[in-house]
Amino acid sequence: MDWLDARGLAYEKLDVTADADARKEMASLSGQTLAPVIEVDGEVLADFGADELEEWWKEQSFGKQR
Repeated sequence: MDWLDARGLAYEKLDVTADADARKEMASLSGQTLAPVIEVDGEVLADFGADELEEWWKEQSFGKQR
């Protein structure tokens, strides 16, 4: 979340430990039960740290013309 906040990117935070529906959604999106999971424009990244998120974000070219 710090990485997203530092770039002024909006996101929805779901508490998968307290909300069973959010946990089911996470598993459905990612095919696993490991958090965090992020979905942007239909692309999903699961079980990542800030470095992996930054690399994935660049690879996906989010915010740029594709």
